Amino acid sequence: MASPTGDIPDRLLGGYPGALSPLSGELIATVLTHRGYLVETDPAGELVGRWADSLIWFLRPGTAGELLQVRTVVAPTFPIEYVPALHAFCNAWNHDRLWPKAFVHVEDDGRARVCGEVITDLERGVTPHQLDRLLDRGITTGCQLAADVARLPGGVRS
Repeated sequence: MASPTGDIPDRLLGGYPGALSPLSGELIATVLTHRGYLVETDPAGELVGRWADSLIWFLRPGTAGELLQVRTVVAPTFPIEYVPALHAFCNAWNHDRLWPKAFVHVEDDGRARVCGEVITDLERGVTPHQLDRLLDRGITTGCQLAADVARLPGGVRS
């Protein structure tokens, strides 16, 4: 069967296409690498990649690492006085779109940044094809958020 994940080693396929495999960092990295994306492991052991100027993390929260979280951290930062306008932007974004959930994060240095995240519960497992689709949607919508934030006034690229 042809699939965008056709070259993934059999040990990670777990009976593709019918059987579900547990979500793992190795499976996430393999699917992303198969798509041609460059990702690396940060010092905390999390997968991260760069899309344009933004960083996207691929996290596995949950007691058994069963949740897939695709978190986009957009490049521009904003002075603290822009937080109300950033909240208004995020509220409008969240009202009009399902993915990613947008929110404002104020960093320790007082600069504000918009982040987005898509979270999926994969407690019962996932096929590589499903994971490929979920990762693609998380990356694509995260990049759309980043592009819209880049057009907001007051943003500074680090």
